[in-house]
Amino acid sequence: MKRIIAVSIFSLSIFFSFSSCKKTAGIGGTSTIKGKLFVAEYNILDIQDSFYVGKEDIYIIYGDNEYFDDKIESSYDGTFEFPYLKKGKYTLFSYGECLPNDSLCFGGKKAFVKEVVITENKQIVDIGDLRIVWLQ
Repeated sequence: MKRIIAVSIFSLSIFFSFSSCKKTAGIGGTSTIKGKLFVAEYNILDIQDSFYVGKEDIYIIYGDNEYFDDKIESSYDGTFEFPYLKKGKYTLFSYGECLPNDSLCFGGKKAFVKEVVITENKQIVDIGDLRIVWLQ
């Protein structure tokens, strides 16, 4: 009898220790982040054209990770979607080109970034346009 009680207490303590773990941002949830990738195309300093662009990579970082966790390509009309996300903080970005005299630009490429917070289960967060720059 003492053995059954000891095993039960041990099992319950393991259950409660795992169930009290803090969930972090990432896949395995019921929420979605979506948007459209938008390009502003410049020649030297003036905008020449703007449009939604397909077949470009959009990256996502879960929480405070230092490296991207996943990436997808935008669809033909610029739309993209990251489904099955948990509550938490996310950083989305895509690479564009540098305008002249842009001090935050390294190697001719620049990350265009949007931060998003999911606060509820089954939430759909539409970030609208993720805007990047291209040069002609």
